[in-house]
Amino acid sequence: MKPGEQPESAHGVEDVKKQPEPSLSASSAFAQALELVNPHLYTVEERIRGQARSFDPAVEGYVSYVCSKGGKRLRPAMALLAGGATGKITSSHVDLAVIVELIHIATLVHDDVIDGAELRRDQPSANAKWGNSLSVLLGDCLFAHALRLATGFSNTDICRRIADAAAEVCSGEIIQTQRRYDLKLSIPDYYKIIEMKTAALFSAGCELGAFISEASPVVISAMKTFGAKVGTAYQIYDDLLDIAGTEQEAGKTLGTDIQKGKFTLPILMLLQKGGLPDNLKLSDILLSEESVNEAMLGDLLSNSGVLSAAAVVARQMLKDAKTALEVVPANRYSAGLEAIADHLVGLTERYV
Repeated sequence: MKPGEQPESAHGVEDVKKQPEPSLSASSAFAQALELVNPHLYTVEERIRGQARSFDPAVEGYVSYVCSKGGKRLRPAMALLAGGATGKITSSHVDLAVIVELIHIATLVHDDVIDGAELRRDQPSANAKWGNSLSVLLGDCLFAHALRLATGFSNTDICRRIADAAAEVCSGEIIQTQRRYDLKLSIPDYYKIIEMKTAALFSAGCELGAFISEASPVVISAMKTFGAKVGTAYQIYDDLLDIAGTEQEAGKTLGTDIQKGKFTLPILMLLQKGGLPDNLKLSDILLSEESVNEAMLGDLLSNSGVLSAAAVVARQMLKDAKTALEVVPANRYSAGLEAIADHLVGLTERYV
């Protein structure tokens, strides 16, 4: 695939009626939350783009490609807001935000290899451009570089926590890959996987944001919980998007979870809810040696209410996340963290 070419969509299941976008108030509050840390986010963005120069010239172009297309930068924004909510945002918070995002980018590179995704952030994925072998090594380079940056903190506890989070993310991905096409995967097993592969990085960013500000242990723990709940809810939303969203809104290849045997919350709820005839039918669809019959799957999903049920679970997690913030000092930064939770609630509206 040549740079700039748009790959064909791999997504077909679209069984959710279009609903209004998140409320203006939630979207506005989210924008204002990002505005609070925008100068710092600008610095984070510049530093991420500049990381490519730290690599050998033969590798620099690959790193620059995957780092140059900025995503939502939600993880760094939350780390910065956690720092502001518990003290003054410092250069150490910016360092943390850069490291967290680099680890996230590394996971995306590896995810696209695992899923065979051709589109990421509205451009061809690394594996679509250069193949799987190079992309795996590229993700490895980014992981190693992020951990090398983490050694710059004078407090080794910070470096250790970052390394633990990175290991947890990778372990979660391994377990998910191990349990592909597993019809016996339980909903608690699913939660464990996404808490590791997604929520761990959200949790570490918020926890360390407060830790760097020298907040009390109670507040640091609350920030850790907040990040974990938001990260878990975000993954459920992302799973819903993969099933029933559009590539235009997502900016990436969709429909890969089911095609690759990754059974997410709506599918597990459907397996749990259905009677024997429906489960046999669903099992045949999910385990088919051919491409997944998206029309039949779409009918099962749209008639079962599981998309709505999964969205309700995500919204409850976001409510719990906001409850965790009650011990955090009330200020515009903690309000910004609440606004992020509210924004994610708004994003789930179309599925409820």
